[in-house]
Amino acid sequence: MTAVTLGPEGTYSHRATQAVDEDIVFRQSVTDIVAAVAQTEFDYGVIPIENSIEGSVTESLDALAEYDVAVVSEIVTPIRHALLAQGPNFETVASHSQALAQCRSYLESSYPDAQLEAVASTARGVEYARNDPTVAGIAHPDNADDDLEILAQDIQDQTSNATRFFVLAPVTNRSQAGGKTSLVVYPNANYPGLLLELLEPFADRDINLTRVESRPSGERLGDYVFHIDVAAGLYEDRTQEAIGDLEELAERGWVRRLGSYDIQHVIE
Repeated sequence: MTAVTLGPEGTYSHRATQAVDEDIVFRQSVTDIVAAVAQTEFDYGVIPIENSIEGSVTESLDALAEYDVAVVSEIVTPIRHALLAQGPNFETVASHSQALAQCRSYLESSYPDAQLEAVASTARGVEYARNDPTVAGIAHPDNADDDLEILAQDIQDQTSNATRFFVLAPVTNRSQAGGKTSLVVYPNANYPGLLLELLEPFADRDINLTRVESRPSGERLGDYVFHIDVAAGLYEDRTQEAIGDLEELAERGWVRRLGSYDIQHVIE
C-alpha cells in the first residue's frame, strides 16, 4: 500500500504519514493529494486539517468539498518548531505560512528585521536554508544536519501547539464505525435561521459538535459550504436521523458523509 502526503521529505505531514504507512509518495499541494486519492491512485492520503493556533487549513476544506473521498482516521500530533540555518547571519525566514504564523511572536521579538517568505511546506523552507546561507527555515528540529544548525527550539507561540491530520482513502473504504464523523453540507440556500436549522438536528439528539466551519461555495457571493464534525458515529441511529434532517434542509444542495473514524495521537 502507498500513502501520499505533502512533500518534500521532512514535513510535519510526512511525520504524521509515517504512522500510517512506510511507502510514502509526495505531492506539492493538498488539492493534488485529495484528487489523487479520489481517483484511486493511492491507498491513502494524509492532509492537515486544523492547527490549534491558526485554525483550519482552508485548502484542505475546499478540496474535501470538491472531491468525494473517505476520512478513515484522524492523527493528532504536537508541533515543535525550530529555527534552522547555516549560521546566525540570515536575512530571510522561509517556511509554510502556517508555521510562520505559529511563530509570529518569536520572530517579531527576536528577528524583527527578517523578511518572512511563505513557501509550500516547512521542508521546502529547510531546502532553501540548506542551499542559501542568507535564509533560515522553520521546521521540526530533526531536520537539522551537518549543513544546518538549530539556532532556537520550541519557538512556537503556544507550547500546546498541535495539528490534526485526516487520513483519506477512496470512497469504497468509507466506514460507519468510529467515535467521530465528518460531514460536508451545501444547503444551496440563504435565509434567516438557516445555520440554526442546520445545527438543531444534532442538539435535539444530544450529539456534540466538535467543529463547525463555513467556506465560500464559489458559486456566488454569500453562498457557503459547511464543514461539520460530530462526536458520534454513522453507525448510531441518532446520527443517521440527524443527517436525514440535514438532507431535507439541503434538498436543493447536498450532504456528503466523509465517514466515521477514530483518533490516533502521535507523540514526538
